[in-house]
Amino acid sequence: MSQSGGVSRDHALSIGPKLGFALLHGSIVMVCAWIAFGGVTLSDPKRAQILVLVAALYFARHLITLFILLKRNVAWSEVLGLSAFMAVFEIGFTLLGGGAFSGQLIPFGGLDIIAVTLILVGSWLNTWSELQRWKWKKHSSSKGRAYTLGLFSHSMHINYFGDTVMFSGWAMLTHSLVAFVIPLVMTVGFVFYHIPALDTYLLQRYGAEFKAYSEKTAKFIPYLY
Repeated sequence: MSQSGGVSRDHALSIGPKLGFALLHGSIVMVCAWIAFGGVTLSDPKRAQILVLVAALYFARHLITLFILLKRNVAWSEVLGLSAFMAVFEIGFTLLGGGAFSGQLIPFGGLDIIAVTLILVGSWLNTWSELQRWKWKKHSSSKGRAYTLGLFSHSMHINYFGDTVMFSGWAMLTHSLVAFVIPLVMTVGFVFYHIPALDTYLLQRYGAEFKAYSEKTAKFIPYLY
């Protein structure tokens, strides 16, 4: 079994774990909706409801990833661990943004426009870059080659960067500094754990082609790092 970054890189359908993951994530979004639409007394229910829409967008992206893009084996341990993490930040963001702890109602303003922009741009960077790669890999001429085109020509891990942008906007929309722990933890995980492990795997798989790509392309933030 090929392991990299704490996950298997072997191809497998993993229908059971993927369906379980989708069901668990959908249940988390439903809990967020219950909180925002009257299940919990909130001082800012409108903001909480918008945060539920963000969670629904993330869930839709997750379904695309699970059932279209993701070809590797998915273990139940990964499903349960990530589902627990999702429950913490999705429910947590809904409660924080809804004013469950602060008791405040914050009018929508310029900061929220920036937050929504980051959410949309980050979601596009992640999912569109993955779809570009998925489409390219369907061609027989792509077999055994590293994908270095499209959005991935600007950053080797533009999909990870997109999630950092998206989660930063999501945290910003809550108007709570506590929420920024999530994008910070994710970014640290990407930069110091997932990216080095994945780069080692890709170098072993694609050799000189990946080495040349890595030498001329930013690793995470386009054109900067």
